[in-house]
This record gives sequence, structure tokens and C-alpha cells, in this order.
Amino acid sequence: MRFLHDARPAHDLTYDDVFMVPRHSAVASRYDVDLATGDGTGATLPLVVANMTAIAGKRMAETVARRGGLVVVPQDIPVPVVADVVAWVKSRHLVFDTPIELTRHQTVAEALSLIPKRAHRAAVVVEDGRPVGVVTEDDCADVDRFAQVQQVMRRDVVTIGAGTDPRTAFDALDKAREPLAVAVDDDGALVGVLTRTGALRATLYTPAVDERGGLRVAAAVGVNGDVADKARRLLEAGVDCLVVDTAHGHQDRMLDALRAVRALDPAVPVVAGNVVDADGTRALLQAGADVVKVGVGPGAMCTTRMMTGVGRPQFSAVLECAAAARDLGGHVWADGGVRHPRDVALALAAGAASVMIGSWFAGTHESPGDLIEDPSGRAYKVSFGMASARAVANRTSTESAYDRARKGLYEEGISSSRMYLDPVRPGVEDLIDQICSGVRSACTYAGARSLAELHERAVVGVQSAAGYQEGRPLATSW
Repeated sequence: MRFLHDARPAHDLTYDDVFMVPRHSAVASRYDVDLATGDGTGATLPLVVANMTAIAGKRMAETVARRGGLVVVPQDIPVPVVADVVAWVKSRHLVFDTPIELTRHQTVAEALSLIPKRAHRAAVVVEDGRPVGVVTEDDCADVDRFAQVQQVMRRDVVTIGAGTDPRTAFDALDKAREPLAVAVDDDGALVGVLTRTGALRATLYTPAVDERGGLRVAAAVGVNGDVADKARRLLEAGVDCLVVDTAHGHQDRMLDALRAVRALDPAVPVVAGNVVDADGTRALLQAGADVVKVGVGPGAMCTTRMMTGVGRPQFSAVLECAAAARDLGGHVWADGGVRHPRDVALALAAGAASVMIGSWFAGTHESPGDLIEDPSGRAYKVSFGMASARAVANRTSTESAYDRARKGLYEEGISSSRMYLDPVRPGVEDLIDQICSGVRSACTYAGARSLAELHERAVVGVQSAAGYQEGRPLATSW
């Protein structure tokens, strides 16, 4: 990457401060662009879901990995629970989504409490493991909440075999004018569900899978306690990437934790962070990290900069850290500060191998929280920062009341924030579509067929606030 006219400014830059200049391109289509990351994680998209308990659950992990990204299970989750999540994610189908299953005699109220947890917005009624009907929210409208689902379910279900090609499944759904197909094995047992859009996505994305064909998932470990023991147990559970995580990564405790993890000789990539400069990047790589996580304070839930004055504008942080990592054969993840597809493209142009996203994905069906409606009827989920009072209270639940109260006095994150679902893009896959569309187009503008070429060919200019505002679309006329 180079700056336009080689005019690198003396001050640091956010994503809003910069833009990419179109280059001569021989890339005819955005589908000719390979978005696989080179950081060794096996991801086929440069997207990582942040290890935040309000965002990174098993449904998120399954869905994102099926499209090629990676989810990091938070460090606050007990190892036995993480092991169960890893095993569950790895057992998921690479094409079909995991259905919500109901019995005939469960109530409409139960169906309505479960259906919002999946973007396909339906539940499958099963008997002896075989599908006998499908229930959607529309089927439950204006129905007694204590009615049984067998009274409202649809019995004329589109059924496909477990080995059905996604294109064939799409054509079957299109012909039947149905939104959802139910996949069964040779014995008629339920395997999963597939929407028309899901069938289409299965032809466009490549799942992130391990050598055994299971979906990939990462997990985080902190820098306190017996780091080596927890890391060992996570590796035994089968995680595909280990993230050693703390807010301030350039400190002795992190370096000691990294050395302890590296002494285990893990066969998976080790990620560590967070830092914002070349010195911190080099320190973590030399202590044993393969990938360095970059970012202090740019996240939507983070109040670190306002509380402490510490941090750095994210574009400049990524640019410097990526250059330092490249010199040592390492990689960086750009963690935080992305709010639009353009920000992801700019982070990759600056040299990031992947981009870590948190709050942007909190307001989706796949995040762990319950779906709530505000007084106007808008759907949202509650999110919170991992350094907030709420997160600290969860993390210190086993400590004494005094120690918990003392730690609760110091917080650097928002404890409760409403993340509204976009009615047009309510699922994480919808956002992945939007992001990948933008990044692929950015690559075609730069004449790049891969992320490495994007970084090599990108020309970036600096703009004023008015320049950024000029590029924003107008919802209504002026």
C-alpha cells in the first residue's frame, strides 16, 4: 500500500480519514477475487467474530464458519463448556443449517420463543427423529399461545436428500415457491434445513473446515491464572486457533503467557493482543505469537480512550503493526472500529490478514442474547463491552465479595447497549454478504485478485470530514 502522491500525513488516521483510489484493473468480476486469508487459520474469509460473550456463541460459530469466517469463543467461558461448543460446531453440516426442533405437543408460545434464535425463522416438528411439519412465525400469528404446534404446522414440506446439490435445492424451492426445505438422510431422519438464500450462499462461499472436514472454531484464554493448563485443555478440546487476549498486550504478563503457550508446541496458530505499534507487535511475535491483534479503544463498546486517553486511530495502528509483522513473517488482525464494509476493505489494504468484528454482529439472530422489542416494535439485542462492569461481574463471580466490589469500581466498557437488528439484514450472513460484496468490489477497483494483491496495489488518500460526508448516500433528497 502507498499513499496518494506519496503524501503520508504526520498525524494518525482512522478509517474515516482515508479513501482508496481506483487503479487500472484486469479483474473482470468480483467473483474472480479470492478472499482467503493467509494467516494460517484456514479461514476462507478474512472475518473474525470477537470473543465477546454477547456475540460469540455456538450459533454464531456454526453460521460464520459455514461461510468461511472464524469465531473466537470468549475466555470467560468454562473450559468444559467450550469443549462442548467446539464439539457441537464441528459436528454441524457444511451446507444445511441446524434446525430448531419441536414435538407435536409443544405450544405455540414455545415455538415463538425459539424461532427468533435462527435467521431462517422456522422450526421443524419432528416425531421419532423424522420431520412431520414446519412452523413459522406467520403460522403462529393470531393463534392461542397455548395451542399445540401440530394444530398450526405446515405439512406440505419441501423435502430433499442430505446429498442434494445446493443448486438443485435452490431450483426445487424456487419451483415450489417455498422459503425453506427440510433435508433428511436415507432413513428419513432430520439432517437440517435450507432456505433459498442459504442454497445460493452454499454455491458462493467455501466453509472454513479442519483436516477432518469439521467447521473451524477458535477460543480465547486470558493472561491470568494457569494459562498453560487452560491452553492445553482448549487444545485437547480441538480448537483450531488459540487467542491469548488482554486489553494491554505489550506487558510482561502477556509475554510470559505467550511463552507458556508456545512451550506446549501447539499445532494451531496462536494469536495475541492487543497492541497498536511496531514495538508491541515485534514483542508479541518474538514471544511466540503467529498473529498479533491490533486495536486499543476503537470498538463501539469500548470507553478506554475516553477513560484513559490511551489508544490510537485504527488505520494507522494497523498499517504500522502489519508492516512490523511482515518483516518477522507474522500477521495481524485488525480488531475493532469497523462500521461499514469500506472499513474492512481499508483494514485489509493496510495489511491486516483478517478483521475482527464485534458490535456490528451483536444485532443479529445468531448472537446469544434474546430478541427484545422496544416500545415502537423495533427488535434489538443487548450487548456489552468485555471490560464493562457487567462483564467484570461475570468474570469474577467466584471471587470474594470484597474483591468483586473492588474490581467493579474500574470499568472501561459499556455495560448495556441496544444493538438493533437491521430489518433488511437481520442475520449475520446478511452482513457477511454485504461486507464481502464491498471488499470484493474494492479489490476489483484496485485490480487485485487476492488480499495480498490488494495490499500491494492499494493507493490510499487522506480526506477531510467533508470528503467523507460527500461519500455517504442520502436516504432522502436534499
